[in-house]
Amino acid sequence: MKPKLAEPAPPLAQIEADLDALLRDGKPIRRDFGNGNRLHMDRPLPFLCVHVGSHQDAAFHAVSANASYLIAADIGLAGEVARLVARRMRDHCGAFLMLDIGELAEDRFLTEDVPFLPPFEIALACGDTAAEKAALKRFTTAASAREAKYRTPRVDELNPTTRAEARLWDDLGDEACLTVRFAPIYRVPGTKRVYPDLHDLVVANMVDSALQAVSAFLKASRLEQPATHRSLGRRAYIDAVVRADRAIDNVASTFDFLLAVTPINAEPAWLEFQAGAFERVPTLLYRPLEFEAAAQKRKLYSVSLDHLEDPLLTKLLSEKQQELDLQLSMLAARETPRFAELGRALYGSVEPGLAARARAILEKAPSVATSRQEGLGADAVAAAARDMIAGYRAAYPEFDASVEIRGDLPAGLLVSRNRLLVSRDTNLPPERLTALLSHEIGVHLLTYFNGDAQGLAIFRSGLAGYEGMQEGLAVLAEYLVGGMTAARLRLIAARVVACQAMLNGATFEETFRILHRDFGLDERSTFNVVLRVYRGGGLAKDAIYLRGIVQVLDHLKHGGSLTPFWIGKISAAHFGAIQELNARGLLRAPRLEPAFLSSDAARSRLKKAMAGIDPIDMVET
Repeated sequence: MKPKLAEPAPPLAQIEADLDALLRDGKPIRRDFGNGNRLHMDRPLPFLCVHVGSHQDAAFHAVSANASYLIAADIGLAGEVARLVARRMRDHCGAFLMLDIGELAEDRFLTEDVPFLPPFEIALACGDTAAEKAALKRFTTAASAREAKYRTPRVDELNPTTRAEARLWDDLGDEACLTVRFAPIYRVPGTKRVYPDLHDLVVANMVDSALQAVSAFLKASRLEQPATHRSLGRRAYIDAVVRADRAIDNVASTFDFLLAVTPINAEPAWLEFQAGAFERVPTLLYRPLEFEAAAQKRKLYSVSLDHLEDPLLTKLLSEKQQELDLQLSMLAARETPRFAELGRALYGSVEPGLAARARAILEKAPSVATSRQEGLGADAVAAAARDMIAGYRAAYPEFDASVEIRGDLPAGLLVSRNRLLVSRDTNLPPERLTALLSHEIGVHLLTYFNGDAQGLAIFRSGLAGYEGMQEGLAVLAEYLVGGMTAARLRLIAARVVACQAMLNGATFEETFRILHRDFGLDERSTFNVVLRVYRGGGLAKDAIYLRGIVQVLDHLKHGGSLTPFWIGKISAAHFGAIQELNARGLLRAPRLEPAFLSSDAARSRLKKAMAGIDPIDMVET
């Protein structure tokens, strides 16, 4: 006779035990108890967002994006669980607010002739306490301030007309509650289809407004208010986020975009171009690709972002998917005319203001005759790089960078993930050594390892569009260590002019003549710039150096801090996202800050930059 299996503990008993562990040990709760019912609390918080009903609507996604939420199939179960959580959390936090979030049965203000223009309805209700009324008022203000693509919210009092609009507070007794119902404006009228962008905007509005309401509730309850309402958001990555991040990084790790588009025969190409009197484009050779782009795209888009429960992280990972897709498309089009046009989509065109700034630098910065005297070779540069890396590793043992001397790179240095690659043809003026190593190690490698410590690989490999800010910071590093020369700044400006010429249809030879004859760059320097810009079929990336340093200097001039940019590889466009993630406690402080910031000379130059300077002012006279 088989032994009788023990009956499962009822949900309330399980949840009671979960709450004990949460309050005693700080153990997060993620309790599923059948029929799609779930309680999620990543830490003790003075609120619970509740959704009763469909898992297919925007209200479900708005609720499940929070750090403390309950999804329930019926209102009776929701009331039982909510009362239990409210009692325990109110005792712990001093006050507690339930946010009952759902959707109205219909979009009452919708019209057939202009379906995207009328206001849309948000209906609210709350109890009689001053704290609940403060929450309602703040929610109203926050929700009304945000448009949802064409349609403006109009907030009214909730008067339930259907069972779906029933209020949870009728089952809560004396618990504080704010009820929110909004019109399903994200649905295509008369169908079950949705407008995806509109859906995401509605979800973001509800999440942000709800957290602002909680903040106002705490203030009215005379409890400590968070520094920002966003600090009430999630402080832990759920498994689905970690899995998606890892899967996207697996695709990113199958190729190194810059290595794949960098010629492996730079020195022979120069000799060929020189022998042809600079009139015939040289033959450029590339590494064979070790993967099929279409297969990697299939893997990339097999990564589902549907259940991450965090709109911000979903957006960041989706942007990274799109960037990798574009890079894979470019590699598949390498050495064809499509490569340059896809590159324009990835890096953008050269805006007129940037081109004018570049030409002004080439005209104003003194042109110094350069002689090809013997400088520091690859072995000396590699040895100095290993010394600098050792200094960082002494401060942070996980700074596990390596240095490789390579014969298949143009002269100079290149960072590939955790490796510093040094071309065997390197011939570096000694006065440029510290600047170049600060650029590559103090910025590119440092942000790689700081990003690696953040818990998601995307901060190590880089948020979409991160390269512009990275190169801007790296150029700033050159200035801060006193290594920004007129020749270096002219090269950075020349890259912009070359990118613009390439994107406007100029040939390799024509762009060479523009830089050499019109702006006075020496023949070898000009060739190096043009080679970089025409690699792969035309790469618009090199305009980002000047664009990036302009962005950084503007950021500093307006009182911005550099510290957030050391946490990993992020773009200027993601500064707000980083601030939110930091407020939510999802990001760690940088494990390391650049060593070059510690010198008195660097601090003096940084102070000058914060007062407001142009790139040409960085040149050491």
